[in-house]
Amino acid sequence: MTTTTGIPGAAPDLGGEERPDSHRIDPQRVRRLTAHAVTSPRADTMTTVTPMTGRPLAQIPLSTPADVQLAVAGARAAQPDWAALPVTARADLMLRFHDLVLAHQVELLDLIQLESGKARLHAFEEIVDTCQVARYYAHTARRHLRPRRHVGLLPGLTQVSELRHPKGVVGIVAPWNYPLSMGITDVLPALMAGNAVVVRPDTQTSLTLLYCAELLARAGLPQRVLQVVLGPGGVVGTVLFDQVDYVGFTGSTQTGRRVAVQAAERLVSCSLELGGKNPLYVAADADLDRAAEGAVRACFASAGQLCVSIERLILHESIAADFLARFLPRVQALRLGADLTYDADLGSLVSADQLATVHRHVEDARAKGATVLVGGRHRPDLGPWFYEPTVLDGVTSEMAVCREETFGPLVSIYRVRSDDEAVRVANDTAYGLNASIWTRDLARGRALAARIAAGTVNVNEGYAAAYASTAAPMGGMKDSGLGRRHGAEGIRKYTESQTVAVQRGLGLGVPEPLTAARFTAVMTGFLRGMKGLGRP
Repeated sequence: MTTTTGIPGAAPDLGGEERPDSHRIDPQRVRRLTAHAVTSPRADTMTTVTPMTGRPLAQIPLSTPADVQLAVAGARAAQPDWAALPVTARADLMLRFHDLVLAHQVELLDLIQLESGKARLHAFEEIVDTCQVARYYAHTARRHLRPRRHVGLLPGLTQVSELRHPKGVVGIVAPWNYPLSMGITDVLPALMAGNAVVVRPDTQTSLTLLYCAELLARAGLPQRVLQVVLGPGGVVGTVLFDQVDYVGFTGSTQTGRRVAVQAAERLVSCSLELGGKNPLYVAADADLDRAAEGAVRACFASAGQLCVSIERLILHESIAADFLARFLPRVQALRLGADLTYDADLGSLVSADQLATVHRHVEDARAKGATVLVGGRHRPDLGPWFYEPTVLDGVTSEMAVCREETFGPLVSIYRVRSDDEAVRVANDTAYGLNASIWTRDLARGRALAARIAAGTVNVNEGYAAAYASTAAPMGGMKDSGLGRRHGAEGIRKYTESQTVAVQRGLGLGVPEPLTAARFTAVMTGFLRGMKGLGRP
């Protein structure tokens, strides 16, 4: 028997309690949440299903192109007053939002699981990330955005300041795989920089983002500063990106290319976090027990539906057998489940399409000679889109899984004879998002990391050390995207820099009574003198 999740009024989730299994959401709660979206009174609707059971979850109204234009216009009207607030006032709001997320994590965890299908512990990672981002920018935005003094042409006479102004209205299209974290953590620094934001969550995971909008309103965010529009990306996202002053997109590389072209045609900046085929290298001197435990987390968090998750295990041949003897039993021991409790290690894939990709990659590899060491089975007994965590051996370049991003609970084994070969294999991909190196020699790990073409590289961790270090930039190289989230870059990208130069005393023209020829001789001596003094 199932019960209805009554979202409001639940006690804070302290991490140890178990809650009744429920795969339904109160329709009244859905109506309350969707009221935070900009949709027409007689909007078309779509019915979402929960990956846990494949059953209907919620009826979501869809925004029209006119609704998107209305949302952007409303955000544009509200943005100047929001930007005029002191940064400290915006920071206080972020800290209130931080506390509300923690206080209402039961509701958020339920929504994340029901919409995305992931295990509860992996849903909790999104709570952690959201709170860290909110707290980080609340405490650092003033430093990142403050005016900066620069050395002028004539020191002492040319005074130069760099100012930061908000872009205006930021448009963000968020993915389904991390509905809370990827839905709101790009929004928060954009708001802290003084922008208004219009965000389009994936239709599969709209309720989680709408709940964040509700919490931000309760924290004191003025009306229309954050607007939510709902609908297919090819319709709503395209119209949104035609209206805004900055474009933020997280999703596939194929779609990201189209978004980049659209932004370029309008001469607006964009940030794109795209696909990955992320490698993990276990060196000959690695702590194999620690590496095996870390690799399991790195490969199978959120059922592999994580942009920085590991899809390629590169093993030094001298330790490959010993590592696999530790790794494979840990994979086999992973518990799959659809309950809204902490009992399962892995949840479901999000959709039939994701299941089809995983199945295609496994069967194509099998047909071409690869061996399934663990897993390799669809589990409809647990839910419509559950798939066992799977490890492939003997993968070759003609197999689809070698080059294509799987985005599921599937990892391939590659053996190498040296560190140099490991670096070549790690870099032998069009992608460059995340990588991992395991070695007892930290100097060696740092040196290898610097040779890998990836936006983040973790030594003795899979992805969390870099991703969760919110003060450091995170993003992709090559086909994995443009721009960075987190750190100074993660908020400054939402601003326009302006240089204000004030010239005092001596002007910069040819002073009387010098001739132009004499002036150039004096300036030549000045330039040589500045170089001799080592001045920039």
